[in-house]
Amino acid sequence: MLQNRTAGTNVSLTFKRLSFPGHIVGFRELVDGSRVNDASVSVNFDMRVESETSGNEPILFTEITECPGHSAVMNILTRQRLCEAFNVQPGELIDILSWAMENPSEPILIDKERAPVLENTMIDTDLLEIPIPWHYREDAGRYQSASIIIAQYEGVRNTSFHRQLVKGKDSTCVRLVPRHLRTMANNAQEKNDEVAIAVVNGPDPVVLLAAAMSFDEPLDELRVAAALHERLYGSKLEVVELANGITVPAISEYAMEARITTSTGEEGPYVDITGTVDDIRLEPIIEYDRIHHRDDPIFHALIPAGVEHMTLMGMPRAPTIKTAVSEVVTCTDVFLTDGGSGWLSSVVQIIPEEIGDGMKAIKAALDGHKSMKQVIVVDKDIDVTNSSRVEWALMTRWQPDSDTLILSNQKGSSLDPSRSSDGTTSKIGIDATIDPGIDRSPYESVL
Repeated sequence: MLQNRTAGTNVSLTFKRLSFPGHIVGFRELVDGSRVNDASVSVNFDMRVESETSGNEPILFTEITECPGHSAVMNILTRQRLCEAFNVQPGELIDILSWAMENPSEPILIDKERAPVLENTMIDTDLLEIPIPWHYREDAGRYQSASIIIAQYEGVRNTSFHRQLVKGKDSTCVRLVPRHLRTMANNAQEKNDEVAIAVVNGPDPVVLLAAAMSFDEPLDELRVAAALHERLYGSKLEVVELANGITVPAISEYAMEARITTSTGEEGPYVDITGTVDDIRLEPIIEYDRIHHRDDPIFHALIPAGVEHMTLMGMPRAPTIKTAVSEVVTCTDVFLTDGGSGWLSSVVQIIPEEIGDGMKAIKAALDGHKSMKQVIVVDKDIDVTNSSRVEWALMTRWQPDSDTLILSNQKGSSLDPSRSSDGTTSKIGIDATIDPGIDRSPYESVL
């Protein structure tokens, strides 16, 4: 049951896309253009099966058996769609993300009456009434994979992605990787404290991109999102304060008041970004107190190991790679590849000026993203997103015995099952650029 602040309001599920500067491109604008599936589907397995059957195109489900009144969408958050919506080139977007990291701004707090996310509040808090999907039979159950957690404790705010396994109508078990929110939760647990949080689904894409960033030192990701909002839209990011004191983006599909408790439970198994099954662990329990949502809410039901998962993992790492490479050579684009699950492998586009610039770029890229296992460096005429063109560059511009760097005993990624028991791995860098100063014509394609 719902308390509806705006009874009788009917919000359309499709919107005109605004692809020119100065206009906000929100979550629902990204939904626009999705194929609408109005056939009855279940939260258990059906949506992923239908997505795969249709070639994983953007798809909106409007008739979900277990969740009347709620829709679900997937496959909308891709590099190409984001660049088209923001009206920027991929390399430009990477630079804007990097700029926002260095120039965080303040969001603007608005009254509750103006916040779309507070249009409705469930009288009985029940996660089972939301179209949280069970995508893979190998998973432990229904998972929130695209919801972000906004936490505040002892004056520090963190906004980040953490998968949550639904345990009951008002509880989940959250996988906290060893980053800032884990530290925050551990500090609270030592004091027998709970951490007040908001779980947000379907905010503006700038919030999703900021939440997917990771930093060596704590940085308020919501302020990074505010900077992106100002840079891309020319306006302030609007937030609203919930009853538990947490501020959330006012234009979101769902905002859920909750607490990270001192209790733990089993989380997993879970099909992770590499398509392999992650382990079962004891992780913190989250208890939910209130669920707010927009009229006609649309739940973002990201498919793990799918294109959106790779976009959110890879795109926010591209700025750190590009920044590192740009210190040694002109870098024009970076792409975390699908085959590397948006995390373990990248293609870096440079403009070499001196012999050896390709090798310098390889070393800098690996330093810019230490989880990465492979780097391929190409010239500006090679589309970094086109795997066939990248392979073509390898076959026509790369000599394995002289243009390859192999490093042993390097820090590996926990996502790589082939790493050593101590967590180390070997890494490879491939220079597929043309040496500067030579005749380029034999290396250039007319196709």
